[in-house]
Amino acid sequence: MNLNKTTAKRTAVAAIAMSAALGLAACSSGSDTSATDTSTSAAAATSSTVSNPAPIATIPAISGGDTAVALDSGFLDALTSLNITPGVIGTATLDGATLDFPITGGTATVYDKDSGYRPFVQGAIFHQGSGISLTAGENVISLENFVVVPSKPAILFADVSVNGTLAAASFPLFNLNGTTLEPITVDSSGNAILTGTKVEVSPAAAEFLNTTLGAPGAVPDNFLVGVATLTIPTA
Repeated sequence: MNLNKTTAKRTAVAAIAMSAALGLAACSSGSDTSATDTSTSAAAATSSTVSNPAPIATIPAISGGDTAVALDSGFLDALTSLNITPGVIGTATLDGATLDFPITGGTATVYDKDSGYRPFVQGAIFHQGSGISLTAGENVISLENFVVVPSKPAILFADVSVNGTLAAASFPLFNLNGTTLEPITVDSSGNAILTGTKVEVSPAAAEFLNTTLGAPGAVPDNFLVGVATLTIPTA
């Protein structure tokens, strides 16, 4: 194995993870000054004076890894109170209170955050062939083929079906809030670990779920689903 190539790839993944962390942190609903600074820079990037810079890291094909979500107790309690039974679809697994979805592909390009070019993290991480089901009485809601887009705001899109019929493709299902992200680490196998992102129900998804379940207000906007950990191989 080419040591220089492996080291460069690990550096690239770490850069992507760190840049994603910075971008996700701007998704906070608070009045954080860093969010204001990011918004200001984004506005500046629309100016014709900002040229397209060279990326600092590019991964044309993400291979392997997984995204795990430790479900919040409040979310589990809400499912119980609404008589909803969670399940998994395809290659997803549910071990205790942790959902896991294999990463099936993707790409990422990172630009220098200080360049003013926006979005400075571009790309998508795919989880095809897996998902979760929510069974409530005779209704089965299927949420699958997740795509994580690390832009501003960071969003997880999914194909949504009700009782086997596609209701919406690439639906903005969850907002990803990175205000509690932990420092990036690399494990003994050379995987980049990005943990601490809050997975929250988007306003559009809350409206859809409440309508489908026939329970207005049962699922509030930005309801915490759990905390995500992304594991991305670098070798």
